[in-house]
Amino acid sequence: MSQLLLAELVKKEQLKPDIFKYSVKAPNIVKEAKPGHFIEIRVSEQTEPFLRRPISIHKLDKENGILEFIFQVKGKGTEILAKKEIGSQIDIIGPLGYGTFQFDGYTNLAILGGGIGVFPLYELAKNAKESNKTVNIYLGFRSKDFVVLEEEFKNVSNKLVITTDDGSYAEKGFAINYLEKDIEEGKVDSIYACGPLPMLKAVQKLALEKEIPCQISLEEKMGCGLGVCLGCAVKTAKSPKEAPEYWHVCKAGPVFNAKDVEI
Repeated sequence: MSQLLLAELVKKEQLKPDIFKYSVKAPNIVKEAKPGHFIEIRVSEQTEPFLRRPISIHKLDKENGILEFIFQVKGKGTEILAKKEIGSQIDIIGPLGYGTFQFDGYTNLAILGGGIGVFPLYELAKNAKESNKTVNIYLGFRSKDFVVLEEEFKNVSNKLVITTDDGSYAEKGFAINYLEKDIEEGKVDSIYACGPLPMLKAVQKLALEKEIPCQISLEEKMGCGLGVCLGCAVKTAKSPKEAPEYWHVCKAGPVFNAKDVEI
């Protein structure tokens, strides 16, 4: 059940010049949250910016009631959020979303992330590892300057592949290419992905071709996160052309079965 609360900022880290990791005390949200859920944050007490910012949950510390989220400064709202100091109260609604990552019934998981889409995948990997699953993680970044969270993901995986588009760090190329190789060698029985739309389209296509169960987390602009503004619609895969059917990412997702949505 979603909570509206003021969460105290207890830790602030700057991972990159424009990427911040915040830890907030939010025991009620942490208690209910699952991998794939997100939160909505009011960044200012002023009327501008008016809309909350949707941000994925990165890590849940259920013992201490601490929630971690990571965001990239992209506009006025996230710029305001980045200036918060330790001890500040942050206005949060969460956990939000209905569709979350589910790995029951699978053994050899492939977790694929790209860019800032890697942030919500950590809690999934951690839970899967604690459930004695084989966790194969493939993370793609533009270049060495954009690589984040390598050590964290290494600690919750059996295999970690880092790629950069330009080859400036680790493996050169796209993470999906290394995933495809492991699929062909029979090392994967399910896929979980979050990242840029072109990457999600590619992994959706691959999963359907190889007939491997696949769950994707969609990152859409969400004005409210509650299904009121209707701004985050995604077309269902089998909806008729003359009368297409849509789901709202904030309510039905953000995690979907890859075969159920048209992206």
